[in-house]
Amino acid sequence: MKSIWFKGINKPEFNCLDSDCETDILIVGGGLAGILCAYMLDQSGADYILIEADKICCGVTADTTAKITAQHGLIYDKIISKYGIDYAREYYQFNSKAINTYRDLCEKYNCRFETKSAYVYSLHKSDDIENEINAYRTLGIPFETVTDTLLPFDIYKAIRMDNQGQINPLELLFKVSERLNIKENTKLINLSDNIAQTNHGRIRYRRAIITTHFPILNKHGLFSLKMYQHRSYVIALKNAQNVDGMYIDASEKGLSFRNCDDLLLLGGGSHRTGKKGGNYTELIRFAESHYPDATIETQYATQDCMTLDGMPYIGQYSRNTPELFVATGFNKWGFTSAMVAAEILCNTLKAEKRLDEKNQIFSPSGRIFHPQLAVNIFETAVNFITPTVPRCPHLGCALKYNKDEHSWDCPCHGSRFTESGKLINNPATDDKQF
Repeated sequence: MKSIWFKGINKPEFNCLDSDCETDILIVGGGLAGILCAYMLDQSGADYILIEADKICCGVTADTTAKITAQHGLIYDKIISKYGIDYAREYYQFNSKAINTYRDLCEKYNCRFETKSAYVYSLHKSDDIENEINAYRTLGIPFETVTDTLLPFDIYKAIRMDNQGQINPLELLFKVSERLNIKENTKLINLSDNIAQTNHGRIRYRRAIITTHFPILNKHGLFSLKMYQHRSYVIALKNAQNVDGMYIDASEKGLSFRNCDDLLLLGGGSHRTGKKGGNYTELIRFAESHYPDATIETQYATQDCMTLDGMPYIGQYSRNTPELFVATGFNKWGFTSAMVAAEILCNTLKAEKRLDEKNQIFSPSGRIFHPQLAVNIFETAVNFITPTVPRCPHLGCALKYNKDEHSWDCPCHGSRFTESGKLINNPATDDKQF
């Protein structure tokens, strides 16, 4: 089923590439990050082209809950512990600026931007949320602690961050993209020697940005080891409740809440792609218990690229590819992370300079020795040697059947296919023959 964001929204149409061409900057991937990069380059007068294998915003972007906030779970204590106060403060500043940029864009394009408070809550007393509160104090982040909320259950404590935002993502992105240089139904086949071979011709480029959610180029960057994908579910409830804010559980297995008009978006049931989880069943049971008079308007699912340390990868694709850049690994916080990526990458490319990878907090290079790396290696090894079919065309891992969504999912890197083998989610780039 489709997300709620398509209702009443007119999508602009773009032609496919119709001849060989040249450009300074090639953007591969027409989701949120790609469109924002294209927009910023367009505003600066840069020479660019964006190619999308299908239709813009037809993938993960369409299924976001569009919470625009610098409050990313319990991230700040983790950053301080791993990288220090300066990195944590810079992370907050980048993401806070992104919120204001969205507010300005919504005003410019006459889109609704709702200012809301964001809450990360804990059901039980824990050191984790207390440590996060101390991190806020250390960094000087404005916040309030609360013990009473509009949620339909008691909590131990929540951290409230005011002046955050929520929007209809497609309303803004479709308006922003109308006059951009975009080619839809233009699939990248190969990228080498500054030439992109597509299904409709060749593009000679000087620099390229890969914004395909999970990077599709396996030769560089080690992203298949540095990331995995996490699946989560949403049901849109009518006659439920106005929670007047954006809520997430401090626990990875918890629930999220936000309203859109007269609907309550209830999220959760999450699990590593290819593994078992609560799925829609968990959400439906919760709704039946807490909102017995509510009805489900629609339900949909999405998945996110999860990095080793909880921060996105933005910068040079690898040390060996100085003219190739990437934006990925948004860890369920795609809206602010995509805007941060667009600002960093576009400023870098416009200035004709290389990123200082040693001092760039989002650099994909390094940042590899974390406990999650061992988990990713284990999952890949186990599923690679599992003697079953079908196999994922990405790197050959055994696919698992997802009976709740009637799909074949890869537990290694998150590729998904319909029962007939049509590709749903990357990093695989082709359909699967069953």
